[in-house]
Amino acid sequence: MPGRDQGNHYRGRRRLPKLPSRRYAGVVATAFLGAGLVAVSAGAVIPDSMNSAAASGDTRPMAVADRLNAADKANRSQDRPGPALSVDQAAPDVWLLPVQVQFQITTVYEMRWGEFHWGVDMAAPYGTPIYAAHAGTVTASGLEGGYGNCVRLDHGAGVETVYGHASKLLVQEGQKVAAGEMIALIGSTGFSTGNHLHFEVNVNGVHKDPMRYLLDRGVDIRKRLEAATGGTVIT
Repeated sequence: MPGRDQGNHYRGRRRLPKLPSRRYAGVVATAFLGAGLVAVSAGAVIPDSMNSAAASGDTRPMAVADRLNAADKANRSQDRPGPALSVDQAAPDVWLLPVQVQFQITTVYEMRWGEFHWGVDMAAPYGTPIYAAHAGTVTASGLEGGYGNCVRLDHGAGVETVYGHASKLLVQEGQKVAAGEMIALIGSTGFSTGNHLHFEVNVNGVHKDPMRYLLDRGVDIRKRLEAATGGTVIT
């Protein structure tokens, strides 16, 4: 005959003891209060971009890559496609293309019309932005003979770049500019037969082949590539 201790064995699901109604209400209230505090704390650290999305009704979570891309876009100005490094900043020796749209090389560093052409001509539509190829200081910004509207930048160590035939100048003498900062707009002023940028590089007053000089610094004008922005440049 079975013993009387059968009641000590587990039979089905056990029920938890019922809390007194007042204690139960207190536990529930405490739980809701704790959840509310956590939610408020989390809201304080949510990025503005996510708060904006929530306000507009978009409740989808923002991926890490999306947040990084948003931060990158916020750190870049609309007019600076390149790294935009300051002349005063302790940064790598970054050089960039002075024209960021598709352009046509119409003349290189060579003899032309019985005289030497000391730069490279990059033809692009009227008003196309011209950017500083390197961080520097504006030493001249104005009308300059055959160069037309011209900007000259001093990059230190005797290195100078020249930007000629502009339709409009956007910088002033003495102004410091960053690599990739807009300095002028393409035009056809001075001795010019069409809209283009005449770009020169001078070192200690001696003309250098701009294409070769920039190629040695990670910029391939012919292929429109920049090492600084991810291009594979082979010198």
